[in-house]
Amino acid sequence: MKNYQCECGNTLYFANSTCLSCQRPVGFISQEMTLSACEIDDNGHWISCLNGKAYRPCTNYSEYQVCNWLIPAEEDHSLCESCQLTETIPDLSKPDNLSLWFRMEKAKRQLLYTLSKLGLDVWKHGVENANELRFRFLEDETEEDEYGEELTVKSTVITGHCNGVITLNLKEAEDASRLKMREQMNERYRTLIGHFRHESGHYYWDTLVQNSPHLEKFRSLFGDERQDYTKSMQIYYANGPVQGWQSSWISAYASMHPWEDWAESWAHYLHIVDTLETATEYSINILQNRLGNPLAETYRRASETDFQRIFEDWCRLTTVLNALNRSMGQDDAYPFVISYPALEKLSFIHDLLHQRL
Repeated sequence: MKNYQCECGNTLYFANSTCLSCQRPVGFISQEMTLSACEIDDNGHWISCLNGKAYRPCTNYSEYQVCNWLIPAEEDHSLCESCQLTETIPDLSKPDNLSLWFRMEKAKRQLLYTLSKLGLDVWKHGVENANELRFRFLEDETEEDEYGEELTVKSTVITGHCNGVITLNLKEAEDASRLKMREQMNERYRTLIGHFRHESGHYYWDTLVQNSPHLEKFRSLFGDERQDYTKSMQIYYANGPVQGWQSSWISAYASMHPWEDWAESWAHYLHIVDTLETATEYSINILQNRLGNPLAETYRRASETDFQRIFEDWCRLTTVLNALNRSMGQDDAYPFVISYPALEKLSFIHDLLHQRL
């Protein structure tokens, strides 16, 4: 993620709502993809220190502090562009749900930032009958005893995507629950932002690949998505991943079905470009190699910038990241080995996003 600068010179970060140095209120301006410190005028408007325009905070910012995005003062929306995409929020009568909702919205905003930087029309402005990306944050329905202690789960929320709606189980924002699920699923990596990126991949398969000229190329790399998904899922959970999956897929789960292979590859592509942007914000050089920022406009438009160059930077960076984590006694930050077939899939996604197919 990019860093920003306050009017006072202090560094601001994507999730900030206040400058910790000068105490100015801070908000993200989605129309310009930038974070800005603000001054509040006599009318209660937040005047951006960057462009001098008037804004007001999203209702979920001013009332619940789960958002830090701003709305142009002349618009009549109560919610910012990000919060408008959330169809269902958690039950706030439950004491822990506000903090879990905050984590959900924070990860969602990071996803929207990356998608927007990649030139994808997240909000479908002015497009009639558009299948807009939307989100629902739901929790399992449980039965409780007379003391409010959970007894049994009556209905489980399945994280997934359907017709533009991404549903996430609120427990994925709870560290202990997510770690428990990771161990049960025998996964080496399971994060909240990873869920958002993976499920957005299903949405963009519908948007970018289905019924497009790229479908045959997709099938040659990922397989035929027309194979029975339910049957593939049953086989996967009954027998585990395909033997030797490491030679062709980016993760064990990717071997279940071509749609999951695409979504896992899509998520990894977003991991790569987002993390490399963060690294370049700190001017990281590895073995005298200056890393490139794949989300920078000039970098993205350069005709010579193919995915191989990005991948080389990624290999250098993740080697260091994993070594640093091991020094701290932590699991690898990026516990994956990308085979050549998996690399071809990532390159396909890169070329598709940059209109090079």
